[in-house]
Amino acid sequence: MVKAPDRAEVALGNPSFVWRFGQDRRLNLIRHYAPLEGARILDIGCGLGVYVRKFREFSDRVNGIDIDAKRLREGARTTPGLMLAVGEHLPFRDASFDVIVLNEVIEHVTNDRETMREGMRILAPGGRIVIYAPNRLYPFETHGIYLGRRFIFGNIPFVNWLPNPLRNRLVPHARAYTKRGIRRTFEGLGAGVLAETYVYPGFDNIIARHKRLGAVLRAVLYRAERTPLRLFGLSHFVVLRKPPAAAQTGG
Repeated sequence: MVKAPDRAEVALGNPSFVWRFGQDRRLNLIRHYAPLEGARILDIGCGLGVYVRKFREFSDRVNGIDIDAKRLREGARTTPGLMLAVGEHLPFRDASFDVIVLNEVIEHVTNDRETMREGMRILAPGGRIVIYAPNRLYPFETHGIYLGRRFIFGNIPFVNWLPNPLRNRLVPHARAYTKRGIRRTFEGLGAGVLAETYVYPGFDNIIARHKRLGAVLRAVLYRAERTPLRLFGLSHFVVLRKPPAAAQTGG
């Protein structure tokens, strides 16, 4: 029998365990807006370090932080540069990184605004912050829900479309963001917006069970990302740029 996760485990979310098409697609989007070759890269909420390992194909100056010591110990068996830290208090000097990635992580931190403020602090002038975050308009809640004390796994339909008090009672362990909500995490921090859109899932699990159906979903919904239907995508995709030093000083 599989042990049901406790609330602490649920609150952390599920990290990436293997590299599949969905991860490749997200990586390609990151690379389009944030050059990785030789860059100083930080993965906030790195989990087992799957993305850290992939980023190391482009640079040897890559770090990952997470709050789950167990996952970090497991990831450290194969991946250097992992450390225990929280997003609201990053253990790095100002301007330490060129690229910072928060891949489905901002919804789990205690204070998303402070996490973004810290990210901007340690980001070098001209550097990029890449955010993937749950979209409130996506028809499924992917983090599971609580019914009383019972936790239900899986993609639960229409939960994110409920009023805030009810949605937050069912999903106290993860935020989902409206467009206004995701902007609120970084407004006033001095970042320029390079990209702000939505992405649909990789559909890797569906492809594994129903190859033809998965192929159809990819073809239709990836095309929809170029239409107003992108508003219903799985995740917000936002890329922020810290102004160059000359712009910050007015020179």
